[in-house]
Amino acid sequence: MNQQQDGAPAEPKASGYSWYVLTVLVVVYILNFIDRQIVSILAVDIKRDLGLTDADMGFLGGAAFAVFYALFGIPLGRLADNWNRVRLLSVGLALWSTMTALSGFARNQLTLSLARMGVGVGEATASPTAYSLISDYFPKKQRATALAIYSSGLYLGGGVSLFIGAKVVQAWNDAHPGGGPLGLVGWQAAFLVVGIPGLLLALWVASLREPVRGAMDGLPSSSSPRPFADFFADLSTIIPPFTLLGAARRGPAALAINVGAAVFVTVFAWIMIKLTGNFPQWSAVALGYYAVFSWASSLRSKDPATFRLIWGTPAFICTTLGYGMVSLAAYALAFWSPPYAETVLKLPKDELAFVLGGSGALSGFLGVIIGGRLADSLRERNPAGRVLVIMFGVVAPVVPIWIGYTTDDALMFYVMNLLAGMFGAAALGAAAATTQDLVLPRMRGTATASFFLGTTLVGLSFGPYMVGQISDLAGTVVDGKPVGDLRTGILSLIAVAPIAVALLVYAYRAVPEAEATISQRAGE
Repeated sequence: MNQQQDGAPAEPKASGYSWYVLTVLVVVYILNFIDRQIVSILAVDIKRDLGLTDADMGFLGGAAFAVFYALFGIPLGRLADNWNRVRLLSVGLALWSTMTALSGFARNQLTLSLARMGVGVGEATASPTAYSLISDYFPKKQRATALAIYSSGLYLGGGVSLFIGAKVVQAWNDAHPGGGPLGLVGWQAAFLVVGIPGLLLALWVASLREPVRGAMDGLPSSSSPRPFADFFADLSTIIPPFTLLGAARRGPAALAINVGAAVFVTVFAWIMIKLTGNFPQWSAVALGYYAVFSWASSLRSKDPATFRLIWGTPAFICTTLGYGMVSLAAYALAFWSPPYAETVLKLPKDELAFVLGGSGALSGFLGVIIGGRLADSLRERNPAGRVLVIMFGVVAPVVPIWIGYTTDDALMFYVMNLLAGMFGAAALGAAAATTQDLVLPRMRGTATASFFLGTTLVGLSFGPYMVGQISDLAGTVVDGKPVGDLRTGILSLIAVAPIAVALLVYAYRAVPEAEATISQRAGE
């Protein structure tokens, strides 16, 4: 370790190579969100060609991806803690790029859903590995800024996806009005165009160096000697019916609790399917929540220290759920704003893709960078200072959402959408850094996966679907076909703000003590 002139250890610093690695990771995250969000600009075409409802599209843009992203993020997060993170990320990138390309060959909702599930599995490698790598390339005082810069790829990728999707659809359909090679239409070609380049990027990622785990915090640690045995053991705690076998190994009481949880989520899903008529959405959600319960129960038995610092820490849970509400609105707006502009405001696809894509990338980039810097600044003065930035990300977008989605003026809609996106984006770096600071270095991959359970099983699983379902319920039927009311669906997002504020107020009070007692509560 570097020494200061007085003999004391020098403050660790990020090197030039650290910033190079961060640049590569940002490019990966950009592609991650291009592949994830391109469904949004293609939604109107997919809905028409496959005969789907707004709720169906909400499932494809949300839970079809999110549940499998969240579930596989758990064992892959643990694998990121135990194996070479660079290799894991390059393999995952190749997988999700392949599945994105295969989405272009979908002929119905089932095949497209299966492809999107595959994208979710592959993309589950991205953030656990990236967050862990960044935490080992950057010292704590720069960590929120670095994570915020990484997170900017979310908004850049989401914005670029609209532009690319619109251009490919227009060019393909102009060139092949009756369908091109293999009968593919514009939206199918768009999936191929954004999926294939990821295979080349995977080779670039594989060239990065793996850093010493925990060195930046003065707590170097080694990887597990049997990472894949641990990975498959974790996987068996998530996938039914192996979850029952895992619970049985922990004893009759654990098995009874696990069966009770399975029965509870099954009954809940059955009731919701009866109420909404949407089997895929609620089946996926039930599977997701049951699997997470099973995994958390197993983690409590196998790694009680990690369980205590994540699931047993109210500050961690409330921060994660509070930001999950922010992500619910953010994912819903990101998915539905292009179809809203196209169907409600009657704006041309190429214009709205350019404006929404550009403004989304700009607002997200500015919001997440400024929010990250502000969060680091507040953190120096107050151990819970970053939580204030998360609260801002909840409250500030409310007025822009209300104005933007009640106006009929295109310019006002674009401006308010930009402000809502920028304000909401400010919360991400603060939330991510807060959860990373509440665990030990060896737990960061698992903590990241747990954090993303909030953004996926809460935010992404329900945000796009909730808007679509409410749109269908508030809509009408024209010529025997349902016509949704997207305006009402999107405005319903405002209702989640009070819940998020309540969670974050508790987190603000609990974070300082939780961070100060990490080692004591871990028992290590």
